[in-house]
Amino acid sequence: MPILQNAKKALRQSVKHEKLNQTIKAEIHSLRVKLRKAVTAKKIDEAKEVVKLIGKKLDKAQSKKIFKKNTVARLKSRMMQKVNALKVS
Repeated sequence: MPILQNAKKALRQSVKHEKLNQTIKAEIHSLRVKLRKAVTAKKIDEAKEVVKLIGKKLDKAQSKKIFKKNTVARLKSRMMQKVNALKVS
């Protein structure tokens, strides 16, 4: 356990931030699952809406440094590939 006052505060803050980050990551994960289900069911309209929402959430998470830049780029790229493949077929 921290002894100094500033170390105690830093611990409180890190616990608080960890909880917030976990909620955001869980939200994004559930949306990705929703997208996967929409793609397998070939629901193009629903997939497009979910992609927009995931894109916004990923960009916001990147700006808050929850995800790294390249991770977000990779996830968005793979998402768009799946949705574009739906359009073609």
